[in-house]
Amino acid sequence: MSNTVIATEVEGKTWGGGNEPLKVSYGKMMMWFFIVSDALTFSGFLAAYGFSRFKFIDYWPIADEVFTHVPFLHGQELPMIYVAFMTFILIMSSVTMVLAVDAGHHLNKAKVTLYMFLTIIGGLIFVGSQAWEWATFIKGDYGAVQTKGGNILQFVNSEGHRVALKDFVVAEPKERATHERRNGLWFVEESTLPTFTLEEVVKGLESNSNILVRTQLLNENGEKTILSREESLKQLKNNGTHVVEGANLIENEYGSPLFADFFFFITGFHGFHVLTGVIINIIIFFNVVLGTYERRGSYEMVEKVGLYWHFVDLVWVFVFTFFYLV
Repeated sequence: MSNTVIATEVEGKTWGGGNEPLKVSYGKMMMWFFIVSDALTFSGFLAAYGFSRFKFIDYWPIADEVFTHVPFLHGQELPMIYVAFMTFILIMSSVTMVLAVDAGHHLNKAKVTLYMFLTIIGGLIFVGSQAWEWATFIKGDYGAVQTKGGNILQFVNSEGHRVALKDFVVAEPKERATHERRNGLWFVEESTLPTFTLEEVVKGLESNSNILVRTQLLNENGEKTILSREESLKQLKNNGTHVVEGANLIENEYGSPLFADFFFFITGFHGFHVLTGVIINIIIFFNVVLGTYERRGSYEMVEKVGLYWHFVDLVWVFVFTFFYLV
């Protein structure tokens, strides 16, 4: 009987905590609820990506061939370097956020201001880098040809290195304009015309004997299959439908369009979280500068936004692993 009474009293002290159950404020508790629910959302997205990837594993783009660009270093193949830089910046911004929270515990306004500022700068660099990566991915670098079955034909030289269409195809003068409503063609819309037509690509391949076609099918070594010269011409002439440049939600010059769909959706969703975190950090930063939290005698708002920022960083670690490393 006494044990029951003691257990009841302990339970009452733990869970009957009024405004601060488990000695956590209402604001922190709500932030944890949001983080858990958002973690489940990201988990669902990444799980869907994983299932799709392994279902089409023989056709999935190779990350080392897709993410090779670095700003101001055009024409150089540097796989994953810039993505690694972005990841480093985001992780370091998480470190500065930890330092800001610690300074808040010691009521050190100057250090909170400094570390919050550095966190904001890191977030802005990451968001800007992700926007640049999107633009590069959308624009494309090499170009390819899509087949009747929706597969992608890429072009390589005799050594197996990727070759851009502009390196062996000559564009002929074109007079046809893109279908647009302003031209009087209602209900007929099409994207920007590619730089080259399929006929020009065929002529370019015929004129350059050192160029071969590479399919998106992976062989037993995990490398894309390169066709012989005869098979290259046959595939291009018989199965090619149109030229694809870059990636969007419908076509993808790097391989399966499903890869681009997931890339835009998941990295875009995460980028929205980072941008939201930057905006919130800016608001908190100005409140710190104005001395709002110093007058309250508590920097708990910095700690709450810090929880959100650490969550965003942790999610990126999983996104980075799924899209770029695995």
